[in-house]
Amino acid sequence: MKVNRDLILREIAGDYVLVPVGSTMNAYTGLFSVSEVGARIWQLLPDAESKDHIVNILLTEYDVEKAELERDVSLFLGELKKFGMIES
Repeated sequence: MKVNRDLILREIAGDYVLVPVGSTMNAYTGLFSVSEVGARIWQLLPDAESKDHIVNILLTEYDVEKAELERDVSLFLGELKKFGMIES
């Protein structure tokens, strides 16, 4: 999956945010708060072959049901696509 490289993940006081830099500063105003799992998904995206690839990695890192994780990852990726942060 192709990630918008002008968004940088940062941890600030225990919270995770995507910070627009460069040309995206004009397109996005403010920071995008993400959960710990959202931050982990963002970290995995550049090397992810598919949504299933991300899900399989997260299943080894978190104690969660596969169906719930698949749903949550799909929703998160859908939001990222909606805002132009990733491309399939």
